[in-house]
Amino acid sequence: MTPAAAAAGRPRIIVLLGPTAAGKSELGMNLAERFAGEIVSADSMQVYRHMDIGTAKPTREERRRIPHHLIDVADPDEVFSAAVFAEKASAVIEELYRLGRTIFLVGGTGLYIKALLWGLVETPGSDDSLRSRCREHVRLYGKISLHDRLREADPQAAARIHPSDVVRVIRALEVFELTGRSISEIRGRHAFATCRYETLKIGLSVERKELLDRIDRRTDRMIERGLVEEVRELLRKGYGADLKPMSSLGYKHIVRHLQGGCTLAEAVQMTKRDTRRYAKRQMTWFGADSEIRWRSGADVERLSGEIGGFLSE
Repeated sequence: MTPAAAAAGRPRIIVLLGPTAAGKSELGMNLAERFAGEIVSADSMQVYRHMDIGTAKPTREERRRIPHHLIDVADPDEVFSAAVFAEKASAVIEELYRLGRTIFLVGGTGLYIKALLWGLVETPGSDDSLRSRCREHVRLYGKISLHDRLREADPQAAARIHPSDVVRVIRALEVFELTGRSISEIRGRHAFATCRYETLKIGLSVERKELLDRIDRRTDRMIERGLVEEVRELLRKGYGADLKPMSSLGYKHIVRHLQGGCTLAEAVQMTKRDTRRYAKRQMTWFGADSEIRWRSGADVERLSGEIGGFLSE
């Protein structure tokens, strides 16, 4: 441990991340077993009870083999956010650190990982009327005109955000209108100037065609294991289609099928399609982090050597 880290008493964490279906869970368990570790799940869907098959949760047997944390901690109708995750995960990590366990943070929800490691920037909520005015401005005058307004208010944000990214342009303008400060200034004053932990970030790299094949195979296995019955039971329990977890990958498509909106085959194909798109967005997110070491999951010995070196520094 570096002198600065030792002085601060910061836990060391191995962060295993990557796109959905890349094999993070299995690799995480294998590595945790080698290093007497425990896993903190960084998956925004595995936090929900009763949602097992569609979230690809580790089985009870796997959880007995390796302790997992932040799985089944909320009901589908509970509010669960990145801020809630960061609070709960930090408490778990402090306890594991106190007990001398090796800590593995495993998952693909980039915002949850970022919130835990760096904290969240506190910005105001949304303003529907302001957003409506911005969208009307785009309709009348175009995206470039709205981006010009942002350039006047927040040149730094305008330099980062492309004019075609209307959602982010509107959000930056919204923050400025509601606070009188630019989003760049707010982020510049963010409390966590450094990461809260000493981290080794390992990204699980999978060749594109192989990843797409894995997504397709995993979706088929979910159907075989009873995803349709799981969704039907969730609806029976009163968890409606309007809930955020029920509008997630797989679940929303099966809900549509059960409500007569499409055939099961169509629901499966839409799930595969949208999961591929989600994996692409994940890779875009993680691609912006230069600290990630991209590795093959098959090279367990190399990974073990890197982790051993990190823990013994």
